Amino acid sequence: MRDNTSDYRQLFLDDVPMMDARAPVEFAKGAFPGVINLPLMDDGERQKVGTCYKQHGQQAAIELGHRLVSGELKAQRIEAWAAFAKANPEGYLYCFRGGLRSQIVQQWLKSEAGIDYPRVIGGYKAMRSFLIDTTEQALAQCRFILVGGMTGTGKTEVLAQLGNSLDLEGHANHRGSSFGKRATAQPGQIDFENALAIDILKKRAAGQEQFVLEDESRIIGKCALPLELHQGMQHFPLVWLEDSLAGRVERILKDYVIDLSAEFIALQGPEEGFKAFAERLQQSLANILKRLGGERYQRLAAIMQQALQEQQEHGVVDLHRAWIEALLVEYYDPMYAFQRENKAGRIEFVGEQAAVVEFLRQRAQA
Repeated sequence: MRDNTSDYRQLFLDDVPMMDARAPVEFAKGAFPGVINLPLMDDGERQKVGTCYKQHGQQAAIELGHRLVSGELKAQRIEAWAAFAKANPEGYLYCFRGGLRSQIVQQWLKSEAGIDYPRVIGGYKAMRSFLIDTTEQALAQCRFILVGGMTGTGKTEVLAQLGNSLDLEGHANHRGSSFGKRATAQPGQIDFENALAIDILKKRAAGQEQFVLEDESRIIGKCALPLELHQGMQHFPLVWLEDSLAGRVERILKDYVIDLSAEFIALQGPEEGFKAFAERLQQSLANILKRLGGERYQRLAAIMQQALQEQQEHGVVDLHRAWIEALLVEYYDPMYAFQRENKAGRIEFVGEQAAVVEFLRQRAQA
């Protein structure tokens, strides 16, 4: 039999398959990428056992747990665990602290299915602590540089061309602006932090000691950056990415109109998908009504409405350029110009995409 493990680093570096025996409510609060939730107890059973533990102690709680998970129910759960173990012979199982629940799963797998399957010592809690430490250590030990620039200059495209980048918006499944929501949901806060930490771990294991990030605000959609990272970003050096207004309009048209409508249509079908996309776009504009002012909002909303109608009826997106350009020139650009002024002392390099990528690649080797 393989030994139980506390080598958390290797588990995450190798994407080792893991089975999470915690209740669904615990799993939903935070988990690790690719992990499967096959609980010992469901939420209701866990609650009853927890109440019993508080009132009557551990032994009574264990006995209740065995009564609640017995017979056909027990057989079904063991069958699911055994199927996972056979499909993932190199994997592990865990519970919250690596204690009673994972030990019971281990015992039942052995006694009922004849399978020796190792568990993670310390469980979810220890692995989560390891990932928090991973991010904190990187912030203390590595160098960081930010990519800033006006909306639509292609900062994400720059990150995609570098081996030492951390795509915060990618991990948050959000494009970062008021219009940044995707067709699919964002991860939970803890899932976002875990995925980021694993990304850092893998890149450091590959020899990266300098990271490139987009210059973000603390919140990306509903995901908050780890506090230490956000504090560091107020001091990290910057490169400033530039592009023409026309280039930026085309990029935003592709990301926020062409690609986003395709995302919704792929998920919900042509009719419902387009309707959901149109509502999302209009809601995104409405979200910044106060900052735009009533008159400007009404003007842009009317252009957007006309553009959406044209897109729906004829599949043409040309009219969207008008509201995109107006929003850039009148709303986003003045904000970013102000930010650039405030950060001027930290800017190491200014240029268009190819030059910025080249500068960052050279800097990584320095």
